[in-house]
Amino acid sequence: MSEMSALEAADPDIHELVRKETKRQDESIRLIASENYVSSAVMEATGSVLCNKYSEGYPGRRYYEGQEFIDQVESLAIERAKALFGAAHANVQPYSGSPANQAVYLALLDAGDTVMGLALPFGGHITHGLNVNFSGKLYEIVPYGVDRRTHRIDMNMVEDLARKARPKLIFCGGTAYPRHWDFEGFAQIASAVGAVLVADIAHVAGLVVAGAHPHPFPHAQIVTTTTHKTLRGPRGGMILSDGTYAKELDRAVFPGLQGGPHDHTTAAIAVALKEAATEEFKAYGHQIVANAKALAEALDGHGLRLISGGTDNHLILIDVTPRGINGKPAAQALNRAGIECNYNAIPFDPRKPFAPSGLRIGTPAVTSRGMLEPEMSVIAAWIDRVLANADDETELARVRTEVVEFCQAFPAPGIRV
Repeated sequence: MSEMSALEAADPDIHELVRKETKRQDESIRLIASENYVSSAVMEATGSVLCNKYSEGYPGRRYYEGQEFIDQVESLAIERAKALFGAAHANVQPYSGSPANQAVYLALLDAGDTVMGLALPFGGHITHGLNVNFSGKLYEIVPYGVDRRTHRIDMNMVEDLARKARPKLIFCGGTAYPRHWDFEGFAQIASAVGAVLVADIAHVAGLVVAGAHPHPFPHAQIVTTTTHKTLRGPRGGMILSDGTYAKELDRAVFPGLQGGPHDHTTAAIAVALKEAATEEFKAYGHQIVANAKALAEALDGHGLRLISGGTDNHLILIDVTPRGINGKPAAQALNRAGIECNYNAIPFDPRKPFAPSGLRIGTPAVTSRGMLEPEMSVIAAWIDRVLANADDETELARVRTEVVEFCQAFPAPGIRV
């Protein structure tokens, strides 16, 4: 990482906070499933002179002059997205995944229309119908869940709900579901009831393009995603489609929801998409899953209760209450020990959302550092040790010291070469 001498001179306070955060990311085991490390190239594009530009509209159809290079940047990002995902149409302007989903609603639905999505307590996203989100306020939401015993989506239950509710739109995808998504099965249900299927692959996009997770095309008509997480790009979003609703989606993004796109982010997305088209990235995506499975197996060996019994993707959901602790103090203890994750509700959780029963952990960031299956066993042992000593600050400090030393052997991309 550069020394940021200009920032240091202009604003020592922010410079010092960035320096501290850089050090924290370098010296921590980052297991938040939605986080990763971007490459130096992605970081450079994000911080480039493109942040000076304003470019309402689309390539060749802008409202401001001086777009000859911006148009080329966005066109590259669009073509790379289409090629990488096998999409007929791509919009790379959404500011993140939530605005991308919001654009889908705006493009296809009227207020009050019926939508189905995985309920948040079972691993869905807030934009799939949470009652305090715009989606839950503006649309008639029919949520589906998971089987109480297996914690997996019961496709027969989804079909029964769909035939009764006759939704116009069905979302599949989530933020805390550790199993494969049956895109083909959802497509059959959507077709039977005349609904549009939208696959929100924000968490698994990198796994999809690596061939480590089932692909949503040709089953879904629309695919939304963030560009960070497993795709290892900047904080942004994309909408991909089979082309059926291309004009409606573009109009929903601009002028429906947004003004000018963030051109520096668009450039960084283009860089990340180029990186994701390599054989190295394919190997990376498969290693994410291998690491998650190894970490799950090691945690299971320590007697921890894994929701659905394990994982097929990059994330693991753990019920920590059998250890006499709930998710929030467990996550806080792990953080003090240098292991970063988030507390999370588990299916049929009897506890409140701010003090739920579970932890959500994931392997994208540690895999980006070059950690492999043997390192997952080490991490699992630390997690077990911290949960057994969550109130022992001396023991947590010992683990923290071990974690910092451990991390030195695995340079963090974009931070330390």
